[in-house]
Amino acid sequence: MRVRSSCPELPVERVRRALAGLPDAHRYAIEVKPLRYRQRPHLSAWTDFSVRTITLQVPEPFLPFGEVVPYGARRRPGKGLKFIWLTEGVTFRTEREVLRFLYLHEWMHWYLRERLGKKSAAETACDRFALGNYRRRVVTQDDAEAALIRRPV
Repeated sequence: MRVRSSCPELPVERVRRALAGLPDAHRYAIEVKPLRYRQRPHLSAWTDFSVRTITLQVPEPFLPFGEVVPYGARRRPGKGLKFIWLTEGVTFRTEREVLRFLYLHEWMHWYLRERLGKKSAAETACDRFALGNYRRRVVTQDDAEAALIRRPV
């Protein structure tokens, strides 16, 4: 895994340890950058398919924070197409948790495009995958396949 970090408090070795056990995005570099927020910390990451990089931004200064993560939608009864977002509140207590969550989310975009040849804009599937796996020690491609099949809640 090729890793670069421009965060002084997150050297490359610490990032590698945080991402250990997660699937590799072959031929893509991982960049870790600081996220300087104005009001409150939040999640920010992206995959640039043209230059083959996954960029993860870690809030600086880091303070534990909460985020509401949408992982699916349920259709509301009645006329028209109306949906209710299914969400889960998550508290990120450490930089490691943020790195793992963001990496898994972006890895799923990579997996959809590079491995399955699909459009990579499946945000709820990517969030569902990251949400279910970021605290697990080891994550595999089978876990990604399971996240693509949304089970009724």
